[in-house]
Amino acid sequence: MDYIKQNLRLCAFARITKLIIFLFFSISTFAQIDRVEPPFWWNDMEHSDVQIMFYGKNIAENQVSVSNGIIIKGIQKTENPNYVFVTIDTKNTTAQNLVFTFKNKNKSFTQNYSLKSRKENSRDRKSFDSSDMIYLLMPDRFANGNTNNDSHPSVIEKADRTKIDGRYGGDIDGMIKNLDYIKDLGATTLWPTPLCEDNDERGSYHTYGQSDVYKIDPRFGTNEDYVKLSNELHNRDMKLIMDYVTNHWSYNHWMMKDMPTYDWFHQFPGYKQTNYKTTTHSDTNASETDKNLATSGWFVKSMPDLNQKNPLVLNYLIQNAIWWIEYANLDGFRVDTYPYTDKESIALWTKAVTDEYPNFNIAAEAWLYSHAQISYWQKDSKISAIQSYNSYCPTVMDFMLQTILEKGVLKEEKQNWNEGVTKFYDTFSNDFLYPNINNMFVFAENHDTQRINFVYPKFEDYKITMALIATIRGIPQLYYGSEIGMTGSKNVGDGDIRREFPGGWSDHKQNAFTKEGRTAEQEKYHAVTKKLFNWRKNKEVIHTGKTTHYIPENNVYVYFRYNEKESVMIIMNNSVEKQKMNINHFKESIKNNTSGKDVLTDKSFDLKNDIEIEGKSVLILELK
Repeated sequence: MDYIKQNLRLCAFARITKLIIFLFFSISTFAQIDRVEPPFWWNDMEHSDVQIMFYGKNIAENQVSVSNGIIIKGIQKTENPNYVFVTIDTKNTTAQNLVFTFKNKNKSFTQNYSLKSRKENSRDRKSFDSSDMIYLLMPDRFANGNTNNDSHPSVIEKADRTKIDGRYGGDIDGMIKNLDYIKDLGATTLWPTPLCEDNDERGSYHTYGQSDVYKIDPRFGTNEDYVKLSNELHNRDMKLIMDYVTNHWSYNHWMMKDMPTYDWFHQFPGYKQTNYKTTTHSDTNASETDKNLATSGWFVKSMPDLNQKNPLVLNYLIQNAIWWIEYANLDGFRVDTYPYTDKESIALWTKAVTDEYPNFNIAAEAWLYSHAQISYWQKDSKISAIQSYNSYCPTVMDFMLQTILEKGVLKEEKQNWNEGVTKFYDTFSNDFLYPNINNMFVFAENHDTQRINFVYPKFEDYKITMALIATIRGIPQLYYGSEIGMTGSKNVGDGDIRREFPGGWSDHKQNAFTKEGRTAEQEKYHAVTKKLFNWRKNKEVIHTGKTTHYIPENNVYVYFRYNEKESVMIIMNNSVEKQKMNINHFKESIKNNTSGKDVLTDKSFDLKNDIEIEGKSVLILELK
């Protein structure tokens, strides 16, 4: 009996030992792959040759195969044995689960990979355009919807609202909870600054130095939360723009710590700052030294510059962009520091995205100080065509308009021949340089500029500014908080122009998200903003109409937006004095219309007589 018991114990021990060994090797084999990017893909994509990056200790030492008869079109290894890039052909395949096998001599392990079904009509999704109004916000400073994620153990910087550049706790939940407020204001599209993980030690709240471009920063939420934000917007017939960064990552990006190739990032070796002279792209007199430093130098020391000339890097960025569009059902991109990249590479990136989604709109941040230089970066530009270049980027940002507003054009009340609102006239007289004038971001400010209410503390100037942004050609963009008179000075620091929205935190004494919570002054700002942009929503004449403008006199600027169906006359008096408008001077645009009704006051004007307009005011007349 003891002999039998002993044998039973030995058999049990052997089984347990085998189980432990099995579990050990299972865990060990599983651990050999630390990352797979993209984490999954879709069948029936234009980008059907998907290049999958597998990352793990010495993974390149293995032979790779894949199940289900899928063809491996290429296997690329680098000087770093921890990476292998495997390209498979997904054309004409179905949605299915694949198994990759990695084999080295007698040892092997596997990795599952999914090809998913695309959403219906995904390729032909409608993007943002000139019929939209974009609401720009900084997630960390807008609203804190979930206090449990203010800090997170997986990232370095913790919440600290005492610091001007600290993390404050705003998140995706905060945005979702206030979408009805944003829609009610007249916005149709949401543009949050980047949401992917930024694991810098400080100043990470703006998230332009990303440390993982396949993962939402845990202090904002999860990837699933981001998809929820997209769904919630679409449920309200609104759109979502992703702020995408092609130029640089964070120096704490996981790849910086174990580079796939030495030239994945630009090396000098290591850090060297850009000269910020992106005009070198078009400058026929520029030296090669200056050109190279403009695009290869690092934006700042904490943001290593990506080398898009490396085909692995470029394809990685293309696939990452497409992955987010398909995964989160996105409606557009705003691309940060667009001209700081290699111009041929960024054109390939842009074309690959728009080939996949022909109606997809991408807005380039081309922060330059001439119309020709900005126009250079718009798709089919005649300026860039001189150099046989096409960026393929549909939209550019009108920094010329923003610059003259920031420099105080509306403060120039006593007008000389080239001052005051004549600067508006002069800037719009350059519209002929742009191949698609309706595809321009028009804005008074954003998260990198002076607050417009700091530049112009008086409500009358804000009203003129918003009337301009709401009625000129292009796609209007409003920066969060301006609609309640929020201010802040870039001279104090970037954190001051990115303040908390009142009501976004539980300890705030007022809640400006509600009419009852706004002060009388805040409500004045909010009411005019809401009226303007809700009126604009259904105005095709503003979205795609033509423009005729007249040389300003006495600091009064008059322009018309018109199409075959209707006409709108905008009279902008920047003078402090009342002005009388000789109506016959505008007869060619007024035509047979006999009256005009002001959008903001509902007051009617007889167009048979001259019009008087109060000082520092604006009229938006729908002509009848």
